[in-house]
This record gives sequence, structure tokens and C-alpha cells, in this order.
Amino acid sequence: MSFKLRILEKKDLPQVYQLMNDEFNMSYWFREPYLSFIELEQYYEKQIVNDRQRHFAIEYDGHFAGIVELVDIDNIHRHAEIQIIVDKDFRGLKLAQKAFNKCIEYGFGTINLQKIYLYVDVENKPAIKVYKKMGFNTEGTLKKHYFVNGKYHDVYFMSLFK
Repeated sequence: MSFKLRILEKKDLPQVYQLMNDEFNMSYWFREPYLSFIELEQYYEKQIVNDRQRHFAIEYDGHFAGIVELVDIDNIHRHAEIQIIVDKDFRGLKLAQKAFNKCIEYGFGTINLQKIYLYVDVENKPAIKVYKKMGFNTEGTLKKHYFVNGKYHDVYFMSLFK
């Protein structure tokens, strides 16, 4: 079984479209599952040349299995947010941990970040457990920070330093 992290390509957009329109996935990204394919294509074209973001495809046995991203890269203060979605057909294979590790390695080693951070719903216990295992620490709780599925959610702000 082979795992690979590679740059996100235009050919991946149909799979990204499926991920971004899945209610379960977007509830953990604190977004509405509402994205047209045309919007996604326009976003891709705009972001591919944006030095404040890096988008990677997660590949497993030659199949697209998800995305992991560094966004809001701040080249002065040397920090960025990390985000991930693993396709439901590939969950339970520890791909999230592998992809996070590779993306973090890239962030610290290649683009010289000092800090990588994330936001996670306080009720998402499995994700919190994984993030802590990977060395992320909770810096604080943001109360009623995101509105998803008809209610406000508290989130932990977690970070990892180089």
C-alpha cells in the first residue's frame, strides 16, 4: 500500500468538488457545503499562483484520497494554518497523520515556518487526540466561534512550533 503527497493538480478538481460539497466534511471545516464547480475552478486558477497557500493531494495506491493545505501563510511572522480532508473511502488508514507529517515537514523545512496552527471543534475528540499525539498543543478556546448546522461551536486553537 503506497502513500504519496503531491501538489494538487487541475485533474483533481472533480474529487475536491465532491469533498467540498459533503456536509460531514464541511461541518468540520466550519463551512457550508455549497460550492459550484465553476467557483472551484476559478478558485484553483487564482490560488495556484498565490504564495500564501500550498495545496497538496493525498494519494493512496494511485487514487486520490484527500487534500491537505497550508493556508494564510504569513512570510513575515512565519506561520500558517493547516487543513485536511480525507475522503470517507480512505478513512481509518492513518492517512491524515501521514499527510499532516509530510505537510508539516514541508512547512518547517522548505518554507521555513516557525508555527503551524489549526482550529478544531471541541467536540471532535478523535481529531483532537490525533493532533495532540502529533505534538499540537491547545493555546486556547474560542467560544461560539463558528456557526454550523444551526448552532454555534466552540473551537480549540492548537499549534505546533518548529
